[in-house]
Amino acid sequence: MNVNPEHRSQMAAMSLPALVFTLGMIAFPLIYTLWMSFQSYSSTGQIIGWGPQNYARMVVDDQFWNGIWVTLYLYVLSLALQMVFGTVLALLLFRAKRLPGIVRSLFISPFMMPPVVAGMMWLVILDPSLGAANWLLTAMGLPPSAWLASPAVVVPTLAMIDSWQWTPYVALIVLGGLQSLPPSVYEAAEIDGAPPHKVFWRITLPLLLPTLVTAMVLRSVDLLRFFDLIYITTQGGPSDHSMTLNIYGFRTGFEFFQLGYAGALMVTLSMLVLGAVIALNRLRAAVEW
Repeated sequence: MNVNPEHRSQMAAMSLPALVFTLGMIAFPLIYTLWMSFQSYSSTGQIIGWGPQNYARMVVDDQFWNGIWVTLYLYVLSLALQMVFGTVLALLLFRAKRLPGIVRSLFISPFMMPPVVAGMMWLVILDPSLGAANWLLTAMGLPPSAWLASPAVVVPTLAMIDSWQWTPYVALIVLGGLQSLPPSVYEAAEIDGAPPHKVFWRITLPLLLPTLVTAMVLRSVDLLRFFDLIYITTQGGPSDHSMTLNIYGFRTGFEFFQLGYAGALMVTLSMLVLGAVIALNRLRAAVEW
């Protein structure tokens, strides 16, 4: 359809306010946080200095490096669990075509639950004294666990909770990819007598790679800035063993009022998220078919 130049300019003028508003909502917080990261503030909120001292402080800050480690550990573990179980769930839903709609809805319902509600629910389930999780372990003859209060298992526990909530989201993305695969490839494999496991590893998985990487990009943005579930359940404890960079930045800014250093931490986290997204997008372009 040909659009005359006058009509095109009118359309551009009508969309300009929305475009300016959207860019402003994105650009202003980023620019302000970057500017704030070069400031030093007094206890009363007055600017007392300017320079890269906040970034120099990060290099020698043990809590910063602990936050980087916890963030990456939780990211890798959660992403691996969600991709594996999300793919398995998508395959089950794809093959169970006659599964009742209510059962499908139950499968995908966790990710529609607010993280605050999910966190409070799992706090009750994982309570060391009264929780259903330890009751089940005891009934099976296993020793109870401290779960969120144990430095050794707090990060895997948080990864388990997040995976319970967001695996169905990954499954929906993968299910969409499965439904878009060309049936002719499977017909050819069936004629050749290929066994199911070879069909999955040689055909389904390679064709699904772009969809899987897309799901990884979407989950990476959330996982690297993991906040609400941790704040509800552990607030970074015990002894900073679940203190991600996002939680550390929040507490630095809003509990200790070190706004400049908190800004530097958030800029670093933003660069980490951006780097992961760029790397995964390049991977997606490499596996595109």
